Amino acid sequence: MKKVLIYSTPTCVYCKMAKDFFKKNNIEYQDFNVAEDEEAREEMVQKSHQLGVPVIDIEGDIFVGFNRPEMEKALGLK
Repeated sequence: MKKVLIYSTPTCVYCKMAKDFFKKNNIEYQDFNVAEDEEAREEMVQKSHQLGVPVIDIEGDIFVGFNRPEMEKALGLK
């Protein structure tokens, strides 16, 4: 299974959509709340070069926002 990291905030609608997508597809993921975790926020900015959430890291492939078709492809779901 691929390593999946998501950088999110509690109030982000697209973050919730991404997490629901992972749960529906039985994808394990590690969630970082960048509203509270300054170190994770810095890591997210290093990867994405911006502050927008969600930032999703699938084995080093970085997705900004919830792009279902591209994430399905990266996860081998389609």
